[in-house]
Amino acid sequence: MTSLPANPRIAFLASSTPEAQAAREHFTARFGQVSAEDADVLCVLGGDGYMLHTLHRHGSLGKPVYGMKLGTVGFLMNQHRPEGLLDRLQAAHDTVLRPLEMTATSESGATISLLAYNEVSMLRQTRQTAHLRISLNGQVRLEELVCDGALVATPAGSTAYNFSAHGPILPLGSQVIALTPIAAFRPRRWRGALLRSDTELRIEVLDGHKRPVSATADSHEVRDVAEITVRESQERTVTLLFDPEHNLEERILNEQFIT
Repeated sequence: MTSLPANPRIAFLASSTPEAQAAREHFTARFGQVSAEDADVLCVLGGDGYMLHTLHRHGSLGKPVYGMKLGTVGFLMNQHRPEGLLDRLQAAHDTVLRPLEMTATSESGATISLLAYNEVSMLRQTRQTAHLRISLNGQVRLEELVCDGALVATPAGSTAYNFSAHGPILPLGSQVIALTPIAAFRPRRWRGALLRSDTELRIEVLDGHKRPVSATADSHEVRDVAEITVRESQERTVTLLFDPEHNLEERILNEQFIT
């Protein structure tokens, strides 16, 4: 359970949808509004996309985040209810997420570093397949993967794009990340790998001028990459708050039994 003050200072952050904006007006009229920097807790009103946007923008503040679903997808959110917010915050269970760190080097030599709370993905930019070389901790493990792309997923993100690409669902706290190919052509039977979370993964683009590839960390894209390195962050964490009856661990478990 959380250790928030009895009357926490709350920053209400809402997506641009009319429903989220209306909810924000309701809550700020009832509880007031403070900046994210001055808050004890961030209350996010929207869908999973807006939750990820908030984590990227405010995750470095180290404030716990409680989301309410007012969007299309709400896997990282709680149900929206106008009443009982303070009681729900006090009873909430906390889940600590550790994002992936991606460093991408472009064909021009530029380097950019980004965080990913769900997944890092590499995708072909043209009609031609991508040719990728995969190394783990400095050792080449797959000399050439011919595919539409590949992705690396956290446990929290394993039920999203990773699962759609036939990757495994990972339990929270498993200290494992998933490496999943997207439409692999060669080796045709390769289905990916489960890796320790402290593995340093390097993916090189072969013949990138002819077969360009982009890399994406959640929704942040880098075009024409030559290679990326991915590792679990050792410094950055975020804490999400969930109602006890809808905690994230239980949701991830349930996803494995949906038929």
